[in-house]
Amino acid sequence: MAGALDGIRVIDLTRVLAGPYATMILGDLGADVIKIEVPGGSDDTRFWGPPFQNGMSAYYAAVNRNKRSITVNLKDESGKETIRQLSKTADIIIHNFKTGTMERLGLGYDDLSAINPKLIYCSITGFGETGPYHHLAGYDYIIQAMSGWMSINGTEQSGPLKVGVAVTDIFTGLYAAIAVQAALIARQKTGSGQKIDLSLFDCAISALVNVASNYLMSGEVPKPLGNDHPNIVPYSTYEASDGLFVVAVGNDRQFQALCELLEDQSIGADERFRTNAGRVAHRHELNRRLNDELKKKTRAQWQKLFEQKGIPCGPVHTLDQVFQHAQTHARNMLIHMDHPDVGMLKLVGTPLKFSHTPVTYRFAPPLAGEHNDLLIKGGKKLDEL
Repeated sequence: MAGALDGIRVIDLTRVLAGPYATMILGDLGADVIKIEVPGGSDDTRFWGPPFQNGMSAYYAAVNRNKRSITVNLKDESGKETIRQLSKTADIIIHNFKTGTMERLGLGYDDLSAINPKLIYCSITGFGETGPYHHLAGYDYIIQAMSGWMSINGTEQSGPLKVGVAVTDIFTGLYAAIAVQAALIARQKTGSGQKIDLSLFDCAISALVNVASNYLMSGEVPKPLGNDHPNIVPYSTYEASDGLFVVAVGNDRQFQALCELLEDQSIGADERFRTNAGRVAHRHELNRRLNDELKKKTRAQWQKLFEQKGIPCGPVHTLDQVFQHAQTHARNMLIHMDHPDVGMLKLVGTPLKFSHTPVTYRFAPPLAGEHNDLLIKGGKKLDEL
């Protein structure tokens, strides 16, 4: 069956992570994604490694499936003309050049929408196209620092820490995928495309959600809490006799159910811990006492007991355990794609499951210019395909 975005053409002028992640999602959904690079390849992640598999980096492979690749020189008039010709039949163009670059190339929104008024044009930059920092490049690490994300990760002892994945890039990629699909729906109503101005900085602030709201309501600057939750206790990592696991108690009923399983019945009887507000106020004392109790059994033993009582919990897995797990395989979150030059690639599957328009894996992550032969195919130019 056709994918949800079958018939939608995306011109992908992005590189590294935020943009390629967005365009991969669109490709997974059935869109025809044409990845544009300069001859030899200009996506930096092609060279970010090790590890590599027959010359392809793991980083690049992670976010570039379901795309075809052509190479053009955007400093050359013929290369610019290729983009203009592609724009005639494209539905979406996504780029993550610095603010003003596409305009200087003559490929800005005004230029391309004059060719195709239905074009949806998505710009991804570090700080957006307005404001005092609009001219600066965007890097996830810098954005994690400037948006407040690092200030809430780690502990008071460790100091600020970044998240292990480039999350502000991922947030922005997800917002981009949402935004262009919303613009497609709007186009059905109005007949016109539009420009979307996305920034990593904005998306990172948006993704602070309850932590930002806590500050805006209370005026108190949040401190890093390690694995603790700012609003709920106990909601943290604890030690069992054989390793770490997470307990996520969301309400007073679950807390009382947990206490019934402990040898130390005084924890459940302690008035300080009766309500979540009290537990938040006395989190350090409660967590210390819970750790003493939870060390008495294995993770599997606690998980069985907690599941019987409806208490959310789970072991802290390493990635080898994740990709060996039965749930991972049942949900098709590990896939294999064959590439004629690179070989069989193991990739993370999509979390998007559709009943009528399923995701398909049609193209392995392409080599730079792998599909240049599409420029001339049966005497047709690419914009006519």
